[in-house]
Amino acid sequence: MIDYQDVFAHDRGQDARAIHLIEESVPEAWKDGLSPRQAAAVEAARFSAKPGTFVILPGADADDWQVALGVKSGQDIWRLAPLAQKLPPGTYRLAGNDPGEDALGWALGHYNFDRYKSDAQSIEPRVLLLKDADAISRTASEAAAQALVRDLVNTPAEDMGPAELEAVAPDLAGESGGELSVTTGGDLLTSDFPMIHAVGRAAAPGREPRLIELNWGREGDPKLAIVGKGVCFDSGGLDVKSAAGMRLMKKDMGGAAHTLALARLVMERKLKVRLQVLVPAVENSVSANA
Repeated sequence: MIDYQDVFAHDRGQDARAIHLIEESVPEAWKDGLSPRQAAAVEAARFSAKPGTFVILPGADADDWQVALGVKSGQDIWRLAPLAQKLPPGTYRLAGNDPGEDALGWALGHYNFDRYKSDAQSIEPRVLLLKDADAISRTASEAAAQALVRDLVNTPAEDMGPAELEAVAPDLAGESGGELSVTTGGDLLTSDFPMIHAVGRAAAPGREPRLIELNWGREGDPKLAIVGKGVCFDSGGLDVKSAAGMRLMKKDMGGAAHTLALARLVMERKLKVRLQVLVPAVENSVSANA
């Protein structure tokens, strides 16, 4: 996984290629400001500033070039994302102003789910300059949290059952000093969680239902409870879903993925809350006791 800190650098006036954001209908005034070589490149590429498309604007020398990126009007954190893996590795700056919210889209554009690729290659980061040094760590942590959600949801249910979902929690607790407890299988009945047990009791050994609980923070701070649905796969039990209904069921634990990632952000930023995270993790399977 890429370190999202590596896709940013503090802008200290160093050389970087400029990225110009051009809204959907290309302003004639912008075209008029281009050099003959740049105007020819725009014409040859048939660049119309359609969102997500870009064109290289050549300079006087071969290595002196800039980028024009088509964007929608108004703010959209995804505006820079299409460039993150398409531009040559190097250092870039947003022409005219600081990236602001665009920085998050730049980081997220570097995301790549390659767990099952035998020839997976690491992505060489394209570096974006930020004027606010504090924004680097803040944006990188947000991108890492979103990458965690994506990784968990993208992993097929065969490799992302209740036990694998639970395995994410000890790292979160260890990083933050939180207290983790997990109630599994028959213990759910004696601990007054019969519904979690009922939904997941038909799962195969090793994929038993469980309640993952993480507590963090100081007594006396406002309590913040986050509950995330962790149905790792939902066949429908004895009321079996159709193939179409089951096709996307690996996403049924998306609430749990978001909950764990949000908890990481809360703890990383040391927010003044008393955090309680609850993830009921189950696999709703077909069996005689479903």
